[in-house]
Amino acid sequence: MAQPRLLDQFRDRIRVRHYSIRTEQAYCQWVKRYILFHNKRHPNEMGEEEITAFLTHLAVDRKVSASTQNQALSALLFLYKEVLGVELEWLNDIVRAQQPQRLPVVLTDVQVRKLLTHLRGSNELIGRLLYGTGMRLMEGIRLRVKDVDFDYKQIIVRSGKGNKDRVTILPQSLIAPLKKQIEMVRQLHSQDLNEGFGTVYLPYALERKYPNAPREFAWQYVFPSTKRSVDPRSGCVRRHHTYERNFQRAIKQAARDTGLDKPVTTHTLRHCFATHLLEGGYDIRTVQELLGHKDVKTTMIYTHVLNRGGRGVRSPLDA
Repeated sequence: MAQPRLLDQFRDRIRVRHYSIRTEQAYCQWVKRYILFHNKRHPNEMGEEEITAFLTHLAVDRKVSASTQNQALSALLFLYKEVLGVELEWLNDIVRAQQPQRLPVVLTDVQVRKLLTHLRGSNELIGRLLYGTGMRLMEGIRLRVKDVDFDYKQIIVRSGKGNKDRVTILPQSLIAPLKKQIEMVRQLHSQDLNEGFGTVYLPYALERKYPNAPREFAWQYVFPSTKRSVDPRSGCVRRHHTYERNFQRAIKQAARDTGLDKPVTTHTLRHCFATHLLEGGYDIRTVQELLGHKDVKTTMIYTHVLNRGGRGVRSPLDA
């Protein structure tokens, strides 16, 4: 029996570890680029010197960020340790790029509300949801009907960063719009079922454990795609969640329309959520729990705005 191709083995190992499809795609691209950089030599024939040369090329010639360089390193370490079974000391001695400490961009309450008024349709609801709950973009995009709890006014965030679940607040002002959105999803799901479709992706082999679950309304995405597509792993035709790039483009355009000079991204809404809660007097531990931060030090970065510039020191120019 023929030996599976290296990339096929690589994908199998990633799926055994339950990595996301985006991580799988990114890691596979880095392995391809690593092999092509060294003139298609097999990784078994290369080692520390070749990895260092590739990472140096990324930093010096390609001028990639520290996070991008570290992602490439993580992909190569996974390749050598998990796929090729290489357990050598030099693997642990490779130094990761030091990531600079950046302060988050935060908008005022007025600026956020102006920004949100320039969003349209479902993008407006997504924007209000991210700002009102502190969820990351993909956490909001992947939200399922069953995880919106109107009775307790809370949202359960499933498989967040670090593959952890957490609970965050459901703003009172979003209850009516979300109910309307979910009713639209119900109608769309009913239409899909009538046309012989209606299944949705389920993680961790839940589809085999609960064969009827993929067709159940509770598992559908709150923000479904406008069209059905082919699942790249299973080949099934399903209705996935909306494409995140649509909202990313919309928030960029909204920032331009608002006339904001600050670099605004989808993550800015999460930064604003945390900072505005702290400004409102909420305990930092509460904010940490809502954000899903493992360490309170990560949440502490949002206190920089509370110092009102220069750690609250009054400039001698204003004396």
